[in-house]
This record gives sequence, structure tokens and C-alpha cells, in this order.
Amino acid sequence: MAYDIENFEKDVIERSKVIPVVVDFWAEWCGPCKVLGPVLEKLAAESSEQWAFAKLNTEHYPEVAQQYGIRGIPNVKLFVDGEVKDEFTGALPEQAILQWLKKALPGEADKLFDQARQMLLEQQPEKAASLFMKVLEADPSHHHAALLLAQMHVYGDPEKALELVRSIEADSPFFIQVEGVRTLAELFLKLGDQAALPEADVKPIYAEAIKSLHTGDAEGALEGFIKVIQTDRYYDDDGARKACIGIFKILGEEHPVTKEYRSAFSSALYA
Repeated sequence: MAYDIENFEKDVIERSKVIPVVVDFWAEWCGPCKVLGPVLEKLAAESSEQWAFAKLNTEHYPEVAQQYGIRGIPNVKLFVDGEVKDEFTGALPEQAILQWLKKALPGEADKLFDQARQMLLEQQPEKAASLFMKVLEADPSHHHAALLLAQMHVYGDPEKALELVRSIEADSPFFIQVEGVRTLAELFLKLGDQAALPEADVKPIYAEAIKSLHTGDAEGALEGFIKVIQTDRYYDDDGARKACIGIFKILGEEHPVTKEYRSAFSSALYA
């Protein structure tokens, strides 16, 4: 079977949106390439169509090799949804390649996760939540699924949101957003127990800011929390500052609301 690429965009990028594509970047003069190539072809034939295989001669397509930063060959890259998901360089033995494939190829949890995100895009939150739960049943360490599900629950069931992200620590790539979820969940828990809030002149402003946040009014919440910072900086264990930072983490630094209120927040802190 011929695996040589004729059209990289069609044979790799577009195809990888349907099935993962393993690409072997090689050249005729490369000795290790001639060792690795037959091993990859054998594995491709045995793959039960879980992934597709393609070979790209870097001498024939130098512009593609340059685009993907090929500095040494053989170089093998796995494309999923048009992007490089993983790679290795050198002529690995068959068993090592099998281990790499097992780790790199999208598993059942990844497929369910993609379906769940699609449900979110289609504004079907109940179906999305059900699929996110299935992702976590298949892979309890899927932090992205836990984060998105926690974000869906944080307004209605903050205790559940906290439980979903309880095990996610600082080494996770989603830790910043998770900290934002934790902050919001802890604030929303105080809505039902305002008597537990410290008595102070700023208490009504602080409580109202939490209510605004709970209704999705991030701007109103930030205005209230900033007033608290200006008046009573360390009220509720520095709660207003933590709340602002939590909102910024949830929204992201490029969100228009973050950009609008970031300077006012900083000014309140250092006034």
C-alpha cells in the first residue's frame, strides 16, 4: 500500500479531522528512516483503521518540513483535528512506538469530551453535562472536563463544583481557571449564610456584589467588590480582592470586562 503524500492539506490536515493521521517525515538518504518506515507501515496495516498513516519526503516537500519545524529525521508527528498532538524523533523500536501510540492517540474519554464541547456550542447544557460526567468516569484525571463541568455547576450547585475540582492542583494546565471556580463557589456558598459574614459597614455592598456575580452581572460585581477594597481592604479575609481575581481568571485576561476593570482594581489595591 502506498502511503506517500500528494496533497498535505487534503491527505493530512483535512483527513485528521476524521481520523488521527501519523506522518513519517523522511528522506532517501536517511539510514534510520529506512529502518523506521517498514515498522510504521506494519503497524499501520495492523491498526484496525484506528489511525491513518502517511509518509512525507522532506526532500520533495521542504516547505512543509520547514513549516513543521523538522530539524532531524526520521520525525513522526500525530495530527488530530488539523493540529500536531504529539511526536517523536529517531528510529524507535516497535514496542516503543506502540507505547507512544497508546499514549498519544485520542481515547474514548477524548472523543466523549469533544462531543460534550460540541453540545455546549449547540447550547445543549444537559447533554453536555451528561457527557462530561462520562468523560470523568472513563478518565477521572481529565482536568479540562472537570473544569468545564464545574463551571456549569458553580452557579446552581457550588458544593458540587468544588468537589469536581478538589483534586486539581498547581501542576495542572487548568489550575488558574480552577482557582477562579473555587473562589466563585466559595462566594456563592455565602449567599445562603450571610449571617456568617463579618459585621461591617461594607457588608451590604459585599453581599450585593456576590448577588450580582451570581446573576451573571460581572461588571456590577466588580464595581461592588472594588468599592469594598477602597473602603475596607481586608474585609472577609481579603474576600473582595480574591473575588476580583477569581472573576478575572474565569473571564480571561483578554475579556473586555477584565480589560475595563483591571486598572480600577489595581488602583484600589494600591491607593
